[in-house]
Amino acid sequence: MITCYLNYIIDPNKMKEFEHYAKLWIPLVNSFGGVHHGYFLPSEGKSNVALALFTFESFALYETYRNASFKNKECLEAFDYAQKTKCILSYERSFFKPLFQ
Repeated sequence: MITCYLNYIIDPNKMKEFEHYAKLWIPLVNSFGGVHHGYFLPSEGKSNVALALFTFESFALYETYRNASFKNKECLEAFDYAQKTKCILSYERSFFKPLFQ
């Protein structure tokens, strides 16, 4: 199991646009076999940092999703929306594996 952690730097003046972008991706990740754990938007503290977490059963399945997303019409529209609105200034992607007792 692998969890993708996305740390976004967003334009706080474009929160509605970022929320729309996030709502596009949750069902898309799920449709590719992942489990999206949601987006986490600024509340207290920094007003320009948002997070997202989603899990795939393996890194190989994540890579399959990632490659397919660059060919999928809905994914391409979501990527394009973020570029047009400039709601995302930058992001970092990291991967984690869970540890259970």
